[in-house]
Amino acid sequence: MTRIFLAGASRGVGREIAKSLTAHGMNVVALLRSDSARPDLEAMGATVVMGDALDADAIAALIAQQPFDAVISTLGGKPTDGDRADFKGNRNLIDAAVKAGVQRFALVSSIGTGESAAALPPQALETLGPVLAEKEQAENHLTASGLTYTIIRPGGLKSEPPKGSAILTENPNIAGSIHRADVATLVVRSLTSDRAKNKILSAVDPTMLFGQPVFEAFVL
Repeated sequence: MTRIFLAGASRGVGREIAKSLTAHGMNVVALLRSDSARPDLEAMGATVVMGDALDADAIAALIAQQPFDAVISTLGGKPTDGDRADFKGNRNLIDAAVKAGVQRFALVSSIGTGESAAALPPQALETLGPVLAEKEQAENHLTASGLTYTIIRPGGLKSEPPKGSAILTENPNIAGSIHRADVATLVVRSLTSDRAKNKILSAVDPTMLFGQPVFEAFVL
């Protein structure tokens, strides 16, 4: 894995993934809609390309420009946003990756999608419902695409320094909080893990779980 196309690098988990990838010497092409994050990403060593994930033709052209080993997407929006990229943008990235023959696709989704809905309280599901529904559509589109995929569903995200104690699990009933930088570490590690191929995994920090569940950690 040396050439990575990264969508969602302007902030949050995506920015942390860009930082981790470039620190490991990988060639990162980061998709941005605005120039605001360009200086920081270029200072890390990433190449910035401008485009809107909702523009299918533009995304297909960008991903076809060079042979990428993997596409990573952390695209997402808030329930109050208008035309979100949670499904449409990710669908365009997935379709472009298929067309370009990309080896691997990593999608950062969310606990609360699919069978993990049972892990969240009803109030959270009601608040996040529209976003989670679109994320679930994106997950389903990816799993049916034929791409080798890893879907990582983090819990509640915190913008604090990495703790290094975060884990993955195949148990969909686990929920808790996790630092964004720790999610990024797990995503980057999953790219080179054969065990993570075609897996849907929840990401949490065992020190910040909701309740006291007993579960098995997934080892990359």
